[in-house]
Amino acid sequence: MQIRFDRGTILVDRATTGLDPAQLPGVVWDPRVQTWRAPAQAYASLLGRFADGSVRYSDTTPDHRTAIASPPDLRWYQREALTAWFAAQRHGVIALPTGAGKTRIATAAIAECGVSALCLVPTRVLLDQWATVLARHLDNIGRLGDGDRRVTPVTVATYASAIKWAPTIGDRFGLVIVDEAHHVGAECPTELLEMLVAPARMGLTATPPDGDSAAALERAIGSVVYTLAIDDLVGDALAEFDLTTIPIRLEPSERERYDAARAVFAVAFSAFQRRQPGATWDAFVKAAMRTGEGRRALAAWRASKAMLAYPADKRRVLRELLVRHRDRRALVFTHDNRTAYDVAREFLVYPITHEIGRKERMRALARFIAGEINVLVSAQVLDEGLDVPEAEIAIILGGSGSGRRHVQRIGRVLRPAPGKRAHVYELAVAGTVDVDSVRRRRQAIGSATAAVMS
Repeated sequence: MQIRFDRGTILVDRATTGLDPAQLPGVVWDPRVQTWRAPAQAYASLLGRFADGSVRYSDTTPDHRTAIASPPDLRWYQREALTAWFAAQRHGVIALPTGAGKTRIATAAIAECGVSALCLVPTRVLLDQWATVLARHLDNIGRLGDGDRRVTPVTVATYASAIKWAPTIGDRFGLVIVDEAHHVGAECPTELLEMLVAPARMGLTATPPDGDSAAALERAIGSVVYTLAIDDLVGDALAEFDLTTIPIRLEPSERERYDAARAVFAVAFSAFQRRQPGATWDAFVKAAMRTGEGRRALAAWRASKAMLAYPADKRRVLRELLVRHRDRRALVFTHDNRTAYDVAREFLVYPITHEIGRKERMRALARFIAGEINVLVSAQVLDEGLDVPEAEIAIILGGSGSGRRHVQRIGRVLRPAPGKRAHVYELAVAGTVDVDSVRRRRQAIGSATAAVMS
């Protein structure tokens, strides 16, 4: 029997040994090429079945073994996490708070497995960061994304670039590591992971998903094998921090416009809920787009959100906070790019968005780390993976009620540094949906922060 990689799949030539390919895991008949085919992800299972059945076979897949430098030193919980992953047959998800050193665990896994590795990341910022961290311990790091097209035994790729390259390089790696693994099934489609033969699979996240997303993640990588929360590591691996919510008040004219927009939206949304109790938000949007009244309701909803993004009182409070902490490095998180640019222009600070090129982005981050500039502002790009232990202040001007995103944002300032105590400020407009969003986000943080909330 012969197996070979072909465009993200494994072709299985019919055996002369009597083994029926139809009984093999994931194998189906492909009439287009008159042979049996399976997703590349089934590679390890196929080899296991061949071994169990004492089937002789030839394999054209490249040897994944490679000489890699010694692993980095790990803290107690990082070693526990890696040990749990090995115990789970090199499959599974490690869930640790942002700032706990998940990239270091991945580096150790690559070194200790001694096989070629593909590291998948969601953004160009993380592409740069992972390549930099890996280069401290490993040699010859490849990059796919943000203009780079270089494949080596240890390669970092954005999800988007990996999707394009997987059909041709999916057989080259013995280990795949997925950073921000809660994106599997969405931004990181399961089809990408199906096109990789990698027998060893590791997911890294601060916020493991639930429901259908959790099922997709388990099928592609494995279940959660190790987890700790923020309150498990604060004061040890994470910096101590204070979390403060500052109430914001709309000016009379702002309040009038906000209430009018919410009223238009509420009439349509309430009517929809009476017609379809329990329906999802997506169902409402689809239904609303089909009528003039519905479209006006959606426009009113967007207008109300825009009014909360950066009203006059948020401007005032932001200015006071930046003055109060002018000697410390701060990250400002906004609801959208428009607000990020407004803040950047008003306070002459650097914006970091997906629209900014790599060189300018890296230059701004380098200056921030060096202390040449003290403030960065972003809507989403800085939410995940930014490694700047120097950041001590997080100011959250706006965002959704997503607990996952909130944990990611807070984590940006929890990376430890000697003598560091971080401060997180949430600005919430009183008497609006801002308050509900804050309440939902707080539920995701953990009991250890309850004492410092005010």
